Amino acid sequence: MAGLAIATEDELSEAVALRLVADVEPALQVTQTLRRNGFGYLRAKMASWCELAHHQPVFLLTDLDQVVCPVELLGQWRGALTLPSDLLMRVAVREVEAWLLADHEAMRGLFGERGRLPIEPDQLPDPKARLLQLATKYAPRDVRADLVKTTGAMASQGIGYNARLTQWVQSCWRPDRAAERSPSLLRARIRLQELAQRSARAR
Repeated sequence: MAGLAIATEDELSEAVALRLVADVEPALQVTQTLRRNGFGYLRAKMASWCELAHHQPVFLLTDLDQVVCPVELLGQWRGALTLPSDLLMRVAVREVEAWLLADHEAMRGLFGERGRLPIEPDQLPDPKARLLQLATKYAPRDVRADLVKTTGAMASQGIGYNARLTQWVQSCWRPDRAAERSPSLLRARIRLQELAQRSARAR
């Protein structure tokens, strides 16, 4: 197996990245997981990711947020750097929550059968807000308590948001199903598969 470093924004993105890696063949062994809260850490360390990718493959996952498109975001982050072939940088459009919403079967298992799930989640201006809206209206009480913030709370989500969704990603979410509705996820899966194949040939 080829060692792989994963760099992500937060706990939930890390869980998604690990789930994506688990789907590829030949297998990639994750040897490092690197994350802090927010994209600032990822962007500030672009030179370090490039250097690390000369020694082992790196899978960097971030959200597009309000940037116009992934190409523009990549250009902003890359600057004058030349990205190594083993640095795989993928962008969730517009947030990793869009990738979660794209698996309708798993979402219905979490929230129940009521509620209209987005057909094209990559087109949502704020996927996290849509997920929280659905949770507020349709989720069972225990799920809603984890995901949705209490009245007056400063955070945009409940204190159990990352823990609940991380466990759900690990046990229920299927990237292959979600990729049918999310072009940005489909591209990420293809590029990660290519990385696995290159790593296998290099051994």
